[in-house]
Amino acid sequence: MSSKVMTRVLVLHGYSQNATILSKRLGALRKESKDIDFVFVTAPHVLLPAEMIGPPSRFDSQGPGDGGQTAEQMQSDPNTSLRTWWKANKGRTEAVGLTDSIIYLKNIMKETTFDGVFGFSQGAAFAALLAAMLERPHLYPPFLVDGQPPHPPFKFCVAISGFKLLDPFCIPFFSPSYSTPTLHVLGKTDVVVVEERSRQLIEVSSNARVEEHEGGHFVPSKGSWRKFLVNYMLDPTGSVPSPGSSSRLEEDASAEVSGTNTPRL
Repeated sequence: MSSKVMTRVLVLHGYSQNATILSKRLGALRKESKDIDFVFVTAPHVLLPAEMIGPPSRFDSQGPGDGGQTAEQMQSDPNTSLRTWWKANKGRTEAVGLTDSIIYLKNIMKETTFDGVFGFSQGAAFAALLAAMLERPHLYPPFLVDGQPPHPPFKFCVAISGFKLLDPFCIPFFSPSYSTPTLHVLGKTDVVVVEERSRQLIEVSSNARVEEHEGGHFVPSKGSWRKFLVNYMLDPTGSVPSPGSSSRLEEDASAEVSGTNTPRL
């Protein structure tokens, strides 16, 4: 008797996070389905302590000093260091280190096949770019393996609080759009990635589905949202009902800090 084939999903964390942090915050989502194998990957670029200050570290990480560590101690330990997929300039027009992260993930994808990709914040922006690159991999020869794509196109992409990368490198992949089925989830009160930035990514997503929750910069975790996200990843082209207006409870302040803790009623 053959075992059931699981849906394998590549998961990309946000700025000033790592795979361990996001995995813990998505614990409830991971437990929602035994049919999905979430593979969390840590970005290759370690942040300097000064780069952890401000909104990104407040919303996307545990913050300096957690567990009694100083920022310097945290960042010197590979197990606790907070990472980034790239470092943006002030105008957000250049993503320094982006191509290094692309090659880093290429080497992972050539060894493991994923059905889809799931990203939060900066990871959502990267997830959309990867989906677009796998549709036209020959536009960036270093992305190829022996002249061939490193991985088949994704069956779906989930972008939570995502945004469009403005680095000129990305223009060919988003021109005029990419077609991988993509679920865009926006927080109505998100002040880290405001709706205007997310809409820029939606505009270049020709096969987009958009859902909004009442909260801010976090992955919605109420039961209806967990079921919706799981059902979408299991059947991205199916008629999966929206999570519903009851998600307004996600505004609970503790959820914004923890990322995915179930809100207190």
